[in-house]
Amino acid sequence: MITRNWTGVVKPERANDYIAHLQNDTFKKLKTIRGFKHASIHQREVTDGIEFLVVTYWDSMEAIKEFAGEAADIAVVPQIAQDMMVRYDPVVRHYEEVSTMVPAPI
Repeated sequence: MITRNWTGVVKPERANDYIAHLQNDTFKKLKTIRGFKHASIHQREVTDGIEFLVVTYWDSMEAIKEFAGEAADIAVVPQIAQDMMVRYDPVVRHYEEVSTMVPAPI
C-alpha cells in the first residue's frame, strides 16, 4: 500500500467549502481509478487558516499516476481549490506502508 500525503492551508471561512470540494469532486474522481483504496481528511487550526492534510491510499504508483500523471510528485490542485487556499504544498509525499497495527478484538 502507498499513501499520498498533501497539505494546504485554507482561508478559515472557506474550510467547509474545501471539504465539500474534496468529497463531491476529487474523491468521486478517485473512486473511478482502479487501485485507489480510500482517503481521509485531517484538519487543524494554524495561524493563517485551517490546515488540511489529505491522505489517499493506493495499491501502486501506477494507480497514483492515473490520477496525478507521470509527474506523480506534483500536487493536483485545481483552480477552484487554489482560490480557497492561503498556501499549499506544490509537491506531495508518498510513503510505502511497511507495517500496520490493528488491535485485537476484546
